Amino acid sequence: MSTQVPAQMVAVQLLGHGGIDVLHYREDVPTPVPGPNEVLIKVAAAGVNNTDINTRIGWYSKKVTDATNTGGAEGFEEVDDDDATWSGVPMAFPRIQGADCCGRIVAVGEGVDAGRIGERVIVRNMLRSYVDYRPFECWTFGSECDGGFAQYAKAPARETHRVDCDWSDEELASIPCAYSTAEGMLHRANVGAERVLVTGASGGVGSAAVQLAKRRGAHVTALASGSKADDVKALGADAVIDRNADIVAEIGRDTIDVVVDLVAGEGWPALLNVLKRGGRYATAGAIAGPLVELDVRTLYLKDLTLVGCTFQDDIVFENLVSYIERSEIRPVVAKTYPLSEIGVAQETFLAKTFTGKLVLIPPE
Repeated sequence: MSTQVPAQMVAVQLLGHGGIDVLHYREDVPTPVPGPNEVLIKVAAAGVNNTDINTRIGWYSKKVTDATNTGGAEGFEEVDDDDATWSGVPMAFPRIQGADCCGRIVAVGEGVDAGRIGERVIVRNMLRSYVDYRPFECWTFGSECDGGFAQYAKAPARETHRVDCDWSDEELASIPCAYSTAEGMLHRANVGAERVLVTGASGGVGSAAVQLAKRRGAHVTALASGSKADDVKALGADAVIDRNADIVAEIGRDTIDVVVDLVAGEGWPALLNVLKRGGRYATAGAIAGPLVELDVRTLYLKDLTLVGCTFQDDIVFENLVSYIERSEIRPVVAKTYPLSEIGVAQETFLAKTFTGKLVLIPPE
């Protein structure tokens, strides 16, 4: 390891599933050492995402049936630790979370070109190296391995991407989780120049989906709170409908080619009703609740395709880097916080009073 890297670092450790109080800010955490085919990154910025909160509160456990916000600050009384992660393998604590990471490579492990030291990079958040690139398997950066809520983080060299652009670190740190999730859904649903409905459009993934769908030539109708309509239109949405409105009445039945959904919950049946025959529905979230009512007749009589999206083909992240370098997208950073204020940042995230991304900045 480079002699310029300290033996200990500042990091936020997750000590177990629960409320914000299980996040512990420490200044004496051992700095990770890059292994073979890994790099060490000095973290410049790390975004806040739903998955960080979902993992903390154990929301992925099938025992939890409520919306994310229900236990977002305090956690849930009943969580089965055995199924409370993306992979289904119990999480090892303490864990450094943080699905997003932007920074510079400061050291490399065996098998990695030392010429990469100094590169400004982002890390693919759905890691395939640790599962030997098996189809539909991945580790989430900051869940199955330590992530970006620290001064330093290690990651597979192959999945750490150099990015050449004039963006701020905060902007780059907004990309990995939210934008790859959005692009992954659009990729899986094969979205083109057609009519697309995006739910949760003011959030990190939703705002990314609006921009990325527009980049593909789509006509985008976005669902968001009325107070954020102008912000979402500024992202490129052609129309914005209040999230509490009767969307069938607003849009009409059989008018949408693709639904990109992050919300689910009680309003879910209407999303299938607005789809055209042969339409596609893609989801990568359920912030309003994971259990929905499905009339199977709607599914088969309309020849709909429902696609669950977690795994991402390699091309998804590679495409994102190219979009950045060609200035085809640009994230909205709502606010930044020092890493020590992670609790405040997550409380703000749960309040949903902003558009875009919240980003944490570790100390120098």
